[in-house]
Parts: sequence; C-alpha cells; structure tokens
Amino acid sequence: MRLIGYARVSTEDQTPLPQTQALEAAGCAEIYEEQASGGDRARPVLAKVLERIARGDTLVVVRIDRLARSLSHLLEVIERLETKGAFFRSLTDPIDTSSPQGKFTLQVLGAAAEFERALIRDRTKAGLASARSKGRVGGNPGLRARDPAALRKVRLARHDGYMERLNKTAQDWVPQVRRLRPDMAWEDVLRIVNAPLPEARRWTHSRLLRAVNAYVRSGFLPETVLARAGRRETDDRLPAIVAAIKGADPDITLQAICTRLEAMRERTPRGRSRWQPSSVKMLLDRAEKLGLLRADQSRVQ
Repeated sequence: MRLIGYARVSTEDQTPLPQTQALEAAGCAEIYEEQASGGDRARPVLAKVLERIARGDTLVVVRIDRLARSLSHLLEVIERLETKGAFFRSLTDPIDTSSPQGKFTLQVLGAAAEFERALIRDRTKAGLASARSKGRVGGNPGLRARDPAALRKVRLARHDGYMERLNKTAQDWVPQVRRLRPDMAWEDVLRIVNAPLPEARRWTHSRLLRAVNAYVRSGFLPETVLARAGRRETDDRLPAIVAAIKGADPDITLQAICTRLEAMRERTPRGRSRWQPSSVKMLLDRAEKLGLLRADQSRVQ
C-alpha cells in the first residue's frame, strides 16, 4: 500500500513547496505536482495519478481545495478511487475514506449535496407555480419571440452544460486520446477507453468523437488528435494495442493485460478468445522492437 501525494497551485507565481513538504512529512512515497486551475477537471497530472493508483493505495492532499473546487468533483474523484479499491485522505480536513469516521464525513457531504439539489428543484417548481397562479406564462419571453440574442444564450448554456458533463468523465478518455491519436485508429482507441469502464459508462464511437471535437474547439486537446490515422501493418496492430494498455498503466501485470484484452474481445495472434501471459509478453517484446515501448516498460510481472 502506498501513500501518493498530489499538490496543486493555480498560477506560476505560487510554489507547491509547502504542500510537498507536508505530504513528505505525512509519509508520501510519490508526490505529483501540477499548476492548474482548481475548476479545471481535465488536469493531465491528476488524470495520470488516478490512472496509476492501485488497490490499497491512498491519494493524499494537504487540503480538499487542492484536489477539487466543487463537492460534485470531490465525490466524483473519490468514487473513482473506490472503484479501484483505493482511498482518499486530506491532511487538514476530517476525510480519510480508509476509516469509519472519514467515510461518515463523506456520507454527510454527499447527503448535503443532494439536499442542496432538492432545494433548488423545489424553489424552481414553487416559482413556476406562483407565476402560473398570477397568469404569467413560464419560460423565456425572448425564446417565445425567437429573439436571436435569447436563442444564442440558450445555445451557450446548453454548450456549457455539455462541457460540464464532459469534464466529469474527462479522466476516462482524455489521457488515452491525447496519447494514442492519431497513431491509432478510432476503433481501437474506443475499445481501449471502454475496456476498464463499467457498462453504464462506456462510450459509443459517435459520442467519443463528439466529445473530442468539443475539447479540440475549446483548446483542451490539440487538433492533431483529429488527423487521419496512418495505415498500420496488420502484424503491428496487436503490439500497438498492448503497448497502449501498458503505457496507460506501467505497473499492470501480464495477467491483467490478458483480462483487459479479453474485455475488449480482442483475438490472440492465433485467433483464440482466451489470452495467455506468454502471448502478451511476446507482443510487448515486439512493441519494444517496433519502438512503441521502452525496454524498461516491457518488463512486467
């Protein structure tokens, strides 16, 4: 079990040194630093930490606001850790999900968030009912009149809502797209993205392309990810896929790669559905020779 520290500052003028010192004093063997806005959920360093963290590990921050600026984002990250069997701890806040007290605090926070959402819904319903009782028609007058300015505001609001929903899932797909495109075809990228996800969170080809296009337009991803993928020799395709899985999780075992390939319904070089660690090791060695993987990365358990 490892303690993994995460330190974040918002501007280049700030230094993460006080945070890293506190994390070192708390016993963190690995510490990751990032300069990014707390409101930005698509943080590459945080995404890397959440990809690498393993069962039994604990993600440690000095304060909650170093990890998330909203309760919804905090709960989202903790839920992701829990699905991997990992924990979360804040040094200055009463949250440690490895302890009963910390779990209770988290449950209280979750209940408070749901209560706040319920209050907003109730206030909205009450306001609409009051307006109807006074003979006023609900809705935006500008929309009813098809006013261009009002329509533009609605489009912007819908776009903002869509981007907010995308930001909640960014850690599932942005690192993979950034790393694999345009070297790998979208079909294979989609299968690699979906392999570790539960059924309810898996992407379709059209949804993923729409999300990537939105992130490119917003400047969160480079335009190069949308370039046409180069033609790859048939014999190179499986080494590229195995190298992509290994690159996303350098500590992954051969057996875990087998499980991932079977979840992707990828056939072995001999056309079989069941994978063996020896076949994966052979493909990793080939990926190294093709320059798809470093020599130190091809060594797995």
